[in-house]
Amino acid sequence: MSSSLRRGALAAVVTAFSIASLAACGAGSDAQTLEIKPDNAATSVGDIKIQNAVVITQPDLESTGPAAISATFFNSGRTAETLESITLPGTGKTAQLKPAKGGSLTIPPGGSLILGGQNNATAMLPSSREAVQDGNAQKVTFTFSKTGAVSLRAFVVPAEHYFKEWGPTEVPAAPGASSSPSGSPSGSPAEGESGAPESPAGGETPGGHGASSTPTDAASASASAGH
Repeated sequence: MSSSLRRGALAAVVTAFSIASLAACGAGSDAQTLEIKPDNAATSVGDIKIQNAVVITQPDLESTGPAAISATFFNSGRTAETLESITLPGTGKTAQLKPAKGGSLTIPPGGSLILGGQNNATAMLPSSREAVQDGNAQKVTFTFSKTGAVSLRAFVVPAEHYFKEWGPTEVPAAPGASSSPSGSPSGSPAEGESGAPESPAGGETPGGHGASSTPTDAASASASAGH
């Protein structure tokens, strides 16, 4: 994909997430009834629904630090499911999963699990600059204890602007820059920042509300498990 096409794709996904956030907040608990469908990666298999899946890379193209995967999982079944692994088919990359402090990677019956953001579980992809490129729709496979493998294509975006609060917690300095790595906040939004979309609070996901919100239908950017 050419650089111009990637820039266009990035602009489209940022706009889509911004519109989805505003639409969901405005609709409140009636979002499902009004059939609001945010243009982000989502799919469902059996009792598991995956929503708001995004791969978030380092903000500096010269950085070789980790990328992060953000998503929300819903379990409509009567038994708990555990997120066992996340892989990027064709790249040889497997995410390093870490539960939230005092939590687990289990999705309770009728509940949800948030990946990425303040005080939530995390999924990191070490040194993934070559494997994932900004603007692409990257195939990601999530494997669950009962449902098994569920795949979709997620947008790849840099940890900038709206996505800064959801990106990798480790943001090393680019070659030639200061040798002291800077920390990218994983959840504490800057107050009073002008010209940028309002950062989500802890427990929320990009393009939507927190774990208690009702999942929406899969959007046009989503892909079925076979793609």
